[in-house]
Amino acid sequence: MSPEISYELRFDGLFNPGHGYAFPCDADGHVDIDNLGDRARVNYFYARTVIGREFHAPVKCRVVAGRLE
Repeated sequence: MSPEISYELRFDGLFNPGHGYAFPCDADGHVDIDNLGDRARVNYFYARTVIGREFHAPVKCRVVAGRLE
C-alpha cells in the first residue's frame, strides 16, 4: 500500500520565524478557494496580499501520510 500524498501551499513569515500559513493545494500549487472555510479564505487572500512585506513567496510542499517533505 503506497502512502497518501497531498500538497500544501506554505506562506512562511519574513520576520517572525514559525509564523505562517499553509493551505491544501493540488500538485500544481493551485488552492481551491471555494473549498476553504471563511476564515481560511480570508487568511489565504491576506497572505497573498502581503507577500514580500510580511511573508515569503509561497512554496508548494509535498505531504506524505501527514509528514511534510
